[in-house]
Amino acid sequence: MDARVEPGRIEADLPMDWVEVWSSAGVGRVSLAGDRITIGRSSRNDVIIDDPQISRLHAVMERLGGAWCIRDISSRNGTFVNGGRIVQQATLRPGDEIRVGRTRLMLRGEGPVSDTDVEVTVAHRPPPRLTHRERDTLLALFSAVSATDTFTELATPRDIAGLLWITEAAVRHHLASLYEKFEIDGGGEQRRVRLANEALRRGAITFADVRASTAERAATGS
Repeated sequence: MDARVEPGRIEADLPMDWVEVWSSAGVGRVSLAGDRITIGRSSRNDVIIDDPQISRLHAVMERLGGAWCIRDISSRNGTFVNGGRIVQQATLRPGDEIRVGRTRLMLRGEGPVSDTDVEVTVAHRPPPRLTHRERDTLLALFSAVSATDTFTELATPRDIAGLLWITEAAVRHHLASLYEKFEIDGGGEQRRVRLANEALRRGAITFADVRASTAERAATGS
């Protein structure tokens, strides 16, 4: 299976599950055929990612009992799921974010849950209407984005408050509104990761918007 990611490439006749691969070159889709998928820099892998921070064989995805699991293969920089580094392996659900090196992968498809049709429908929905301050909060969430359009961590409510010169309570209010508008459940770090991914996927903001906002703050000294 040739799974090398090409920006903008959409594979025909995708199986029930696939991954979106987000890199500085763009977004690619890779179908998950079979029950074992290897991820790494080597050309022998099923998902080949040209990223110097990724090991030659970095991680393995396996289909176990109808669900996908991911296991880190003693990689140098680790494998992260929804912002948390996995120790042995983690069970995945549609919408989960996997980060290896500077590259993000999003699991898509039916998985073992029954709300598949909702997942697929949401993927094509336009972004919700945002207030000016909600959009500022969303952009500030990405303040740690690097020059390669990747982020290793998201800004905390305290970080956002400092950037926008508002109270932390106000930031939490805006985040609560964003969670509701993007229909993000749960709590903690994973909730902010899911909000960030959903905002990008539905086009509420782009990395170009993030860079422009960062440049504007640098120019004004704020």
